[in-house]
Amino acid sequence: MIATAPRVEKAGETPGWKAEWRASVTDAATLVDELGLSKADTARLGLDRAPDFPLRVPRPYLAKIRRGDPDDPLLLQVVARQLERQPGGVSDPTGDGAARVGPGLLHKYQGRVLLVSTGACAIHCRYCFRRHYPYAEDQASSGQWSLAVAAIAADPSIREVILSGGDPLSLDTPKLAALTAQLARLPQLTRFRLHTRLPAVLPARVDAELIRWLESLPWRTRVVLHVNHAREIGPDVVAAVAKLRAAGADVLNQSVLLRGINDSVDALVELSDALDAARILPYYLHQLDPVQGAGHFDVADEVALDLHAGMQARLSGYLVPRLVREIPGEAGKTWLA
Repeated sequence: MIATAPRVEKAGETPGWKAEWRASVTDAATLVDELGLSKADTARLGLDRAPDFPLRVPRPYLAKIRRGDPDDPLLLQVVARQLERQPGGVSDPTGDGAARVGPGLLHKYQGRVLLVSTGACAIHCRYCFRRHYPYAEDQASSGQWSLAVAAIAADPSIREVILSGGDPLSLDTPKLAALTAQLARLPQLTRFRLHTRLPAVLPARVDAELIRWLESLPWRTRVVLHVNHAREIGPDVVAAVAKLRAAGADVLNQSVLLRGINDSVDALVELSDALDAARILPYYLHQLDPVQGAGHFDVADEVALDLHAGMQARLSGYLVPRLVREIPGEAGKTWLA
């Protein structure tokens, strides 16, 4: 992802999510110091102090990481390690390049398209499947949306638009409103989806301006969050989700199954319980996309199936997410269970 920060507020503006974003931790030394990690801890982690994929951790997320614990599951999602330099994996594990039909526009599945709206994220997850995506030359927002919207208009079979990135909520709300104003002129569209991690890692992003925008949308809207561990869901996230729901959005979650982070039945059950308590519906549990730099997170399919069966034995069916893998060229996500 492009490690850019949002614009600086003008004099007189109220500090909010942008100020929090600018205060993110972006280097290993600060991360180690603020978490009270010892030299033995840092040696055990094998920190990469000059990673190719930059480190970025917003402070609301940092506050949920246990101090002095090098095995903390939240820390392991964001700390850059030498393990990422191991060989293996590919730069485009989900076939984004082959699915490109316009600037930042991916058409993989019947009836819906995905807009790569930006390369920026508030947090850099070390397993990110788009960590090598060419954002600098291919994002829909760089052309003020018009080319992507024209491509959608030319295909009447497209009924749903999915905003992704990067993270679309890293864009200012007026930019998002400019896009949806153009999309609203397309009578074929009936659904709108927003894939984002910001309400979970920078809950202040769910501000009054964003809510007014969501309330104005003419479509059935789904906000799909990305939470991998129950401890990511604190009162701040619950409050942000309540605002999204009050604005009329359905709120779902997709997780990634990650070795050393959530690869136990207990962790996955706790995650579903926490999502349910926050009124978020578990949607997908993804097998890791084989992106270059993330192989140390991989969980074998047979282990994943056992874990999923363990969830089914302990949870109501509506709290068991679908275990899936994305295979380039397939008509949809492949269900493993």
